[in-house]
This record gives sequence, C-alpha cells and structure tokens, in this order.
Amino acid sequence: MNRRNFLEMLSMSAAAAALPGQTGGAPARPNIVLMMADDMGFSDIGCYGSEIATPNLDSLAKGGVRFTHFYNAARCCPTRASLLTGLYPHQAGVGHMVNNLGIPPYQGYLNDHCVTIAEVLRTSGYRTLMSGKWHVGEQRPHWPVDRGFDHYFGLISGASSYWELDEGRTMAVDDKPFTPPKD
Repeated sequence: MNRRNFLEMLSMSAAAAALPGQTGGAPARPNIVLMMADDMGFSDIGCYGSEIATPNLDSLAKGGVRFTHFYNAARCCPTRASLLTGLYPHQAGVGHMVNNLGIPPYQGYLNDHCVTIAEVLRTSGYRTLMSGKWHVGEQRPHWPVDRGFDHYFGLISGASSYWELDEGRTMAVDDKPFTPPKD
C-alpha cells in the first residue's frame, strides 16, 4: 500500500467513524485541527508537560489525538513538508528550504509525486482551511490552494510580521497576494 492509499483509507475510516454518543443517521466525520508552531519544543505546552499554563491548547488536546512520536527536521520548511505529506522531506521535494538546488529532493517546493493531507481529505468531502505560514513553495502553482486547501490566509514565504511584511515576503488570501493595510 502506498502513502496515498493509506491516507485515503484513513480519511474514509475517519469519515465512517461514529462519534461517541451519536445515534442513528449517517455517522458524523470528526473535525481535524492540525497545528504546527515553529521554535517550540515537545514539552512547551501543558498537555506534554510544560510548567507554563496553556489551558486552551490543553483543552483541544484532551478531546483529540496527539502526536507522541513525531520527529522534526530542525528547520521549518522540511518539517512542514513532512507534516503535510507524511513523507520524509526529501521525498516531498523540500530537503532543505525553499531554494531550488537543482535536484528533486532539494527543489524547494512540494513535488507532484506527493499528496498533502488537504488533498486527501478533500476527496472525502472535507472542507480544508489553513492559516499561518506555508513556506513549502513560494511561487504559484505551489501555494496552499494549489495543494488541496479550499481557503488560506497567511504568509506564503518565511517568517515576517502579519502587520508589515518584510521585504521579499509574500502573504496571500486564497490565490491572491495580500498586503496588510497600513493603519
């Protein structure tokens, strides 16, 4: 079984699973909220042992499924590529950052040989939304809406301010570049 088939099977299973306490009718699909934060350690939120109170995140984690063996790639782009595709970052085309180094594992954007979780969930009727930093393909057609997300708002390129973009950085709403208004 390849990863695409596995993810499709997973999404069909999730769609068919009844929620606790549900009676009759078609089973409801669970909501899926996947969060990634740069520059945080495993135990930086309460549900994983932090001494810092994070009650809202802890509440979400209490009612959901939590990763216990996720490995990051020590940089934001490769880690995002792995989280979005379930592949090693080199298999997805983002072995380093977003610079194209001239060979497929280091092309700097998600390749056409992988699927994102959004692309798979969409085939099962899920509505897929993303907000935040994309940073796994800075040029069209490699934006979130090109890779399965119905709607997107955030930074296409690396870290910046959401109020005043650093030079060379791009924000987008869906498939359109966005410049924060100057107040």
